[in-house]
Amino acid sequence: MPSSSFQVLIPLPDHDFDTTESAVAWQTFVNAGFQVTFATETGRVPACDPKLLDSGFFNPLPAGLEAVSAYRTMTTSTEFNAPITYRDIDINDFDAIHLSGGHAPGMKQYLDSAVLQQRVLDFAKADKLIGAVCHGTLIPARTVDPATGHSIIRGRRVTTLPLPLEKWAFRTTWFRVGRRYRTYWKYTETEIRDAVGPDGTVPRGETKFRWAGLAVADDAPFVVEDGNFVSARYPLDVPVYATTFVRKLHEQKQDSAPTTA
Repeated sequence: MPSSSFQVLIPLPDHDFDTTESAVAWQTFVNAGFQVTFATETGRVPACDPKLLDSGFFNPLPAGLEAVSAYRTMTTSTEFNAPITYRDIDINDFDAIHLSGGHAPGMKQYLDSAVLQQRVLDFAKADKLIGAVCHGTLIPARTVDPATGHSIIRGRRVTTLPLPLEKWAFRTTWFRVGRRYRTYWKYTETEIRDAVGPDGTVPRGETKFRWAGLAVADDAPFVVEDGNFVSARYPLDVPVYATTFVRKLHEQKQDSAPTTA
C-alpha cells in the first residue's frame, strides 16, 4: 500500500443508508486513489435502503441510475464486504471520516450510536477531516466535547437537509411509505441549528423550487467548508461534496508537510 495513500473511514448502519451519499462518495474517493475502510456496529456487511434502488408507487424519490450503478460496484468490493466494528475504529489508522445520510428507520442504529460519536470526537480532537451529508450531520451534532459541554459543531458553519425539503418529502410521501421521511420527531435542520448555537450558521443555499408556498430545494449543488469540517445537504450535492472532500485532504497534507530552510 503506498504510504502517500489517504485512509478514509466510511461508517454505516446495517441497513437503510442512502445509496448516493455512500456509493458516489466512495467511488470518488477510490478514483482519487484513497484507501477506504467501512465500519458497522458489529461488523455486519451493510445494505442500503432498498426503496432507493428502484422506482414505483412504494419507492418514491429513488436514487439515480449512476448512483445505483456505483452502489452495485461498491458492494462487490473487498472492503465493503469486510467492515470493521465501530469499537475497532482507531483514528490513528485514518486521515478522514465520511458520514453518509439516509431517512429510513434503520439509520437510527448509526445516528444514535454513542460509540460512533466517541470516535467522531476523536477525529475532531485530532483535527482530522470530517465530512457529513444530510442526516449524517446529526452524528457530529450529537457528539459532545466534554471539555466544553457543547457539540463539536458549536459555532461552526454547517449545512444539512433543509427544513422545507424534509417537510415536503414527508408530507408528499406519508400515504405511501408512512414516516420514513420523518426519521425523528425533531427535524434535522432544527437539531443542527440547536447544535451550532447562536454563534453558528446553517446556510441552505439558494432555494428555487417551491411547494405549497415553501422554498424547498435548490437545483445547484451546495457544499459548506468550515476548517476541517465539510457538509452537504442531500444527494444532489454529493459529487461536488466528494471532490471537495478529496481536495481538502490534499490541502491538509500540504499544510502539514515539513518545510525546508
